[in-house]
Amino acid sequence: MTSAEKGAWPALDDGEWSGTCAVLHLWTQILGKYRLAHTPWVNHSWHATLYVTPRGLTTGPVHEADGCLTLTLDLVDHQFVGEADGGAGESFPLEAMPVATFHKQTAQAVEALGGSFDIHGAPNELPDPTPFAEDHAERPYDAEAVTRYHGALLHIVPVFEHFRTGFLGKVSPVHLFWGALDLAVTRFSGRRAPLHPAGIPNLPDDVAQEAYSHEVSSAGFWPGGNGVEEPMFYAYAYPTPEGFAEHPVQPESAYFDKDLGEFLLPYKAVQSSDDPRATLMAFLRSTYEAAAKTGNWDRQALECGLGKPGVPRRLDPLAPQDRRK
Repeated sequence: MTSAEKGAWPALDDGEWSGTCAVLHLWTQILGKYRLAHTPWVNHSWHATLYVTPRGLTTGPVHEADGCLTLTLDLVDHQFVGEADGGAGESFPLEAMPVATFHKQTAQAVEALGGSFDIHGAPNELPDPTPFAEDHAERPYDAEAVTRYHGALLHIVPVFEHFRTGFLGKVSPVHLFWGALDLAVTRFSGRRAPLHPAGIPNLPDDVAQEAYSHEVSSAGFWPGGNGVEEPMFYAYAYPTPEGFAEHPVQPESAYFDKDLGEFLLPYKAVQSSDDPRATLMAFLRSTYEAAAKTGNWDRQALECGLGKPGVPRRLDPLAPQDRRK
């Protein structure tokens, strides 16, 4: 049993978390942009994401011309950690500081490790962004709140990953998009989608349109912001099928937000439930079903039973109805 499974899901109080969340969001953008600058493009921007680890959030290996680097926000010991092939390492404390200071220290660490820090210098998907190097405003860092956020991610990721196993079609990894600071997993019907209207603040239209090149049912988790004022799970379909918003979903605390065009479920409703894992899984499965049913997906061809550790998926072409049990 993992340490996350042993403990209760942590509470995320937006009142003390929001300022730290905002600066953590900008720090993840700086790390993500470093990975983006050195990684060949993968469909739907999957090459640019961050990943949750037992210690925090990481770029994973980034291969430059002269070596391999990994950048990590260690949310256990509250440090930035840079590692290079051959064993070299650089670090500095995560603490209250201006974004410009974090940006400068990250650049110095990357260059000390033999890397090149040539990132796009302004935030994405935020209105009226200040370039990182010019953002000298003092920023808070509540280490206790960050620890709770990391603990929440460690509970959420295995549920998302288990949900991911019940699909035979194209499905994304469980990864963190730093543009909106959302942990996400996305299923694809296999059909092309109409051209996305794009228009996302400070995001090239080509990026948004390539991301939504095919029909999707996507679910994720926001720690706050993005049109909601509290930590929230979400689910949407693109294009949105007729009847999607009216389709019943679980649990009862989930609802459809007309302004966002998405189903929402407060994190607090999951965290405080008798069985948070089951509550979240019910939301994931029922919102996907809403997209698949109203969107006329080929469910028999795309779905299968949820995976089990060490148990290969059994092929039984004579009983396709068993795939969705």
